[in-house]
Amino acid sequence: MKKIIFISLLFIYQFGIAQDWASSWSNATDSATALNKPILLVFSGSDWCAPCIKLDRDIWTTAVFQSYAKKNLILYKADFPRRKANQLPEPLASENKELAAQYNTKGYFPLVVLLSPKKDILGQTAYLNISPEAYIEKLQDMAANE
Repeated sequence: MKKIIFISLLFIYQFGIAQDWASSWSNATDSATALNKPILLVFSGSDWCAPCIKLDRDIWTTAVFQSYAKKNLILYKADFPRRKANQLPEPLASENKELAAQYNTKGYFPLVVLLSPKKDILGQTAYLNISPEAYIEKLQDMAANE
């Protein structure tokens, strides 16, 4: 019985946090081009930035955002963890630094950048204390600038 409960909880946990974040910037840009979808590029400090953690918890992991994103966006998170245990592999860390040099020159965290499939900036925002639906509206307004 304990085993069944554990497996059920594990499944729910995996399903609850399942997101389609691209594993690399090149995967994100290739998908955006192939599917003609904008890229949501998120600069995050996943283990030290409180607003980044709130954005993840309050927006990215919600069912309403995940449903919207699956249909309308390519997701990529450029993470900059500080704790040694959370460090990224060097190629990925270097890639994220290059993205920051191009799209986050002021070093803001979190920074959410909406890009066209051709990597043109459509808009930028950050953590906003609003509902996922209102956050989606903000992203839609940015996408309308294309």
